[in-house]
Amino acid sequence: MARTRLLALIALSVAVAGLALGAGARGGRPAAALPSPSARSTLAARPAVSLASSRSALATVSWRGGPVTTAAGQVVRVFVSDTLPVETATPEQWAEFLASLTHGSELEQLTSYIAPLAEVQQICGPRTLGCYLRNELVSMAEPIADGTTAEEVVRHEYGHHIALHRSNDPWTAIDWGPKWWASAVGVCGRVARREAFPGDEGTNYSRNPGEAWSEVYRLMDERKAGITTANWQIIDPGFYPGDAALQAAEQDVLEPWAQGTPVAFRKVFGAKTKVWLIPLRTPLDGEMRVTAVLPRNGLQEVALLGPDRRAVIRKGQWFGQRSKTLSTTVCGQRTLYVRVTQRGAPGLVRLSVTTP
Repeated sequence: MARTRLLALIALSVAVAGLALGAGARGGRPAAALPSPSARSTLAARPAVSLASSRSALATVSWRGGPVTTAAGQVVRVFVSDTLPVETATPEQWAEFLASLTHGSELEQLTSYIAPLAEVQQICGPRTLGCYLRNELVSMAEPIADGTTAEEVVRHEYGHHIALHRSNDPWTAIDWGPKWWASAVGVCGRVARREAFPGDEGTNYSRNPGEAWSEVYRLMDERKAGITTANWQIIDPGFYPGDAALQAAEQDVLEPWAQGTPVAFRKVFGAKTKVWLIPLRTPLDGEMRVTAVLPRNGLQEVALLGPDRRAVIRKGQWFGQRSKTLSTTVCGQRTLYVRVTQRGAPGLVRLSVTTP
């Protein structure tokens, strides 16, 4: 995916609560009780920056660093601009910070570049504090006037790196967020209602679930680190995380979803068996498939029902001489039912159900 991920520099705006990024939201609330998302500043329009131009700009900066072995024995690849003082910014310092983040094996594939704000904007585009290019993270090195820190920017951009290396099939995690979190906050339903806009880096940036995921990751990691100055400024308040969303985000990092889980069911239809109703738990959104193998000369009807056990979502279609299959996308339903109705010859019916 050749898309540049930009963390927008928030425009100073008196019109929206008179707050710049971080002002007023850094009131020292404890991490266990994250602050209210009641006020946020307006987003500046985000310029389009191509991956090629960003890579070209990276080459114009002189860097020091490379693979760094941290105190815990992890190898982290970090470069620091030569224009930063050696006494205040070192590859070793930033490697230790990156290794301290909540992460999985994706850290090994990341290359990070830390530079002064002017060089960051040369690479990422005007009015940006950092950006994420496929497996490459760029961030400012020092806090800016409104109080935004380099650590906040790195955490946000690292959230994009995690998403790149996670699955949310049939959707892309970098646009929709990883599976556990996206399901917990109902991204699929929000998109259907036009309340969320995956991949929108422009007008609907604040309602882009890929950006919301990165901010939730930042808050989750800050909370684990005991940081009490968490703020929520650039993403729509509707994405502000509760405990369940934060727990789902951590699960996406440490126990990532990989693929759907198949479950087998068997039932013998005899003279007295007319209907077989199977409840299915569907805690995650995504693709679901049902395959039924019928007895010889069996004509059983196979249907997927909604949570009310009445509404038919899909009916199984013949797939070969003795099999019926159906598929659908789970989008917010947390319990569904498969109904098999006796038709034709009785006998053994075998079902295979794969849920997200």
